[in-house]
Amino acid sequence: MTDLSKAMSNTPETPGTPPPSRTSVPLTAASLPSVAQLIVGVIGLAVGIFCWLILGWPLIGSAVVGGLVYLVGLPAWSLAVEGKRAATDRMMTGLIWTTFVVAMVPLVSLVYTVIDKGRRAISGDFLTYSLFKTALGQPDGIYHAIMGTLIITLGAAVISIPIGVLAAIHLVEYGKGNRLSRVVTFLVDVMTGIPSIVAGLFAFALFTLLFGPGFQGGIGGSVALSLLMIPIVVRATEEMLRLVPDDLREASYALGTPKWRTIMRVVLPTTIGGIITGITLAVARVIGETAPLLLIAGLADKTNTNPFSGAMSTLPVQIYSFNSQQDTIPLAWGAALVLIVLVLVLNLAARIIGKFFAPKTGH
Repeated sequence: MTDLSKAMSNTPETPGTPPPSRTSVPLTAASLPSVAQLIVGVIGLAVGIFCWLILGWPLIGSAVVGGLVYLVGLPAWSLAVEGKRAATDRMMTGLIWTTFVVAMVPLVSLVYTVIDKGRRAISGDFLTYSLFKTALGQPDGIYHAIMGTLIITLGAAVISIPIGVLAAIHLVEYGKGNRLSRVVTFLVDVMTGIPSIVAGLFAFALFTLLFGPGFQGGIGGSVALSLLMIPIVVRATEEMLRLVPDDLREASYALGTPKWRTIMRVVLPTTIGGIITGITLAVARVIGETAPLLLIAGLADKTNTNPFSGAMSTLPVQIYSFNSQQDTIPLAWGAALVLIVLVLVLNLAARIIGKFFAPKTGH
């Protein structure tokens, strides 16, 4: 203790002056028990079950009432014990989880329904036979539709990916602020919102002018789907390219590297993962289209692997055809399950490819 502190401690108090009051401030605030969420959740569940079984309410309405009991009860309890800030935090957390559950319910319900009804139709014959009968008792299959979907989607990707990626490179690397870039950006925005049937009508009119009326072929479907894919690829690639720091470009230019080589060796490898993800989203966007393919690609029972001649069936169009007849509705569920699995496989493949080609990072 220093001399100054000793002198202050030895200073006599003035007679008649009351001693200074000392109040203790608690270091911890009151909080709810660790099982508070479980308790309120059980109460909400009990209220929902009561409304469903005793009062005879619908299941969804009872679940909503039980959820409201939880959303209101936990913040109210927290407000009485912990204070306003903790109650607000618990209320917002509950709302966020509620919106997540509400968003997941239709997705889980859809996937469960398709799997439950579609697995009954899945078999080796269903995946390896077409609808074209070559023998008595031949089972119905969707092999022709699977091949048509893959061929038409591949053709659309071959058309869309180079155009979309090169257009995005021009917008970001070469055309900053000029008139052509503004026009291209406007057209991409317009194409993003066009209905799919308009793309099908455009492809139908184009191939009617080129080859005459009545033309049907997989190439027409690829052109129609490419009109829907290009704006998605452009937007995804453009956003990824804008994320590349200008320091990387300037460092490459300082070493004497030309601009085109900088784009090929520095910019694109840095963003290849995001670009592939955008391409995957574009493929997932168009692989389930029905209206444009029904117009230009047509519907066939035989397996056609030539996109330049003859009608070519796809899974969405075949599902539409199956669903139009009562006795083939189970086949429509099976084809829908195959389509979902196909999209899932494409997404997983794109993730693996993007991770493989992504730039390696280290310390």
